[in-house]
Amino acid sequence: MFWGKTLSELFEQGGFVMYPLLLCSIVAVGVAAERIFVLFANRSAYQSFSRLLEEKLSSGGVSATQKWLTTIIHPLSIIANCSLKHAELTQEAREEIVNREASEQIAMLEKRINWLSIIGTLAPMIGLLGTVIGLVEAFYQIEQQGGQVQPGDLASGIWTALLTTVFGLIVALPTLAIYHFLDNQIAATTLRMTWISSRINEWLAKESLAKSEGSS
Repeated sequence: MFWGKTLSELFEQGGFVMYPLLLCSIVAVGVAAERIFVLFANRSAYQSFSRLLEEKLSSGGVSATQKWLTTIIHPLSIIANCSLKHAELTQEAREEIVNREASEQIAMLEKRINWLSIIGTLAPMIGLLGTVIGLVEAFYQIEQQGGQVQPGDLASGIWTALLTTVFGLIVALPTLAIYHFLDNQIAATTLRMTWISSRINEWLAKESLAKSEGSS
């Protein structure tokens, strides 16, 4: 119960604007749930992964590390595997390929999260539109009655009009919070992919230097 009314009663009292707000809330919940699932399905502990990667490279070399990486499915392992797969190329060419792969992984993680940003911006505007329409109707009724209106009648009209703004904010605030959470997690994953690529470049450079010193 809210303000002595059920949600269905408040929904009906808010008018036709409540329907696009309901649609926005359904889409937001669906997108947020699916993106959170994808994000957690592709999560990885950077510290433990980078430690294991260095151990595998030191003990087994490139081929053994690649076999290990194929058993792990998340963006960090994909980037590491891509970098090792092109170990014979120059660092510049390898980084270009890795950057392309990283952008594909980022695009996969970012898929549809912009919908949350759009809904978070749009929902308050829809709610405000409902409020303005409600106020126009309330003052139109006052004009029709020749200004002979009781304060309670005016308060009732304004109270009803403000409902859509309240529901617009209720939809927008959690939607924007989830959007920024997902965006921050993706930014952190992007940074970690850069670190992994840099670590492999460092290891390959050291291996190349060791081989050249051994042959001289």
